Amino acid sequence: MGKRIRVQRRGRGSPTFKASTHKRIAPGKYPMGIDHDALLKGVVRELVHEPGRGTPLAKIALQSGESFYTPASEGVYVGQEMYIGSKAPLEVGNVLPLGQIPSGTMVCNVELRPGDGGKIARASGAYATVISHTPDGTVVKLPSGRSAVLKDSCMATIGIISGAGRVEKPFLKAGKKAHWMRAKGHKYPITKGVAMIAAVHPHGGGSHKSSSMRATTISRRAPPGQKVGLIASKRTGRKKGKS
Repeated sequence: MGKRIRVQRRGRGSPTFKASTHKRIAPGKYPMGIDHDALLKGVVRELVHEPGRGTPLAKIALQSGESFYTPASEGVYVGQEMYIGSKAPLEVGNVLPLGQIPSGTMVCNVELRPGDGGKIARASGAYATVISHTPDGTVVKLPSGRSAVLKDSCMATIGIISGAGRVEKPFLKAGKKAHWMRAKGHKYPITKGVAMIAAVHPHGGGSHKSSSMRATTISRRAPPGQKVGLIASKRTGRKKGKS
């Protein structure tokens, strides 16, 4: 009888696999119910670090007394005045609807749907580019290189997310990588299934350097003890006719 594999242990919700969410500050999203026609003025009160997040958060205090946190753009500083609304100037840190942003502008923290607070281009150094405006909406080039048509009322921040050089600095020590992964709630280090014996993992057994002795694809409805590898993959390997 083998032991429980990682996906089974993770599903139990033990402290080993839980992220330390009690150290987090706030969700980085736009305030609810923004009136696009009104021009809201705010001030950047502080730039704070949140564990598990690769970019600093900017605390924005509005004139109405409300405050919110949002991922900071490159070049934003404490004491900077920023504006929210369709009449806001085209400056770094300001938040405008996509329909009011000129083509070729780099934006970040873009809403996928109006009012969701921002879902696209939120990682360190990430940005999206406004390509064009159509009757169906605004064409935006995503960080992945793909293009998407979003509604003109979706909000976006002018500029690039700060912390662009974070991935260029190596961790140097396994301990630093372990602390970083633990803050994000990830298990580290992870052992390959093919390096295990057949009693403890479905991919185990056979030669250490070879692939699994059985197929690495699995059904989406498989139980946790079998659900490893390529989950419900439509295809595997290289497409036919492709070099």
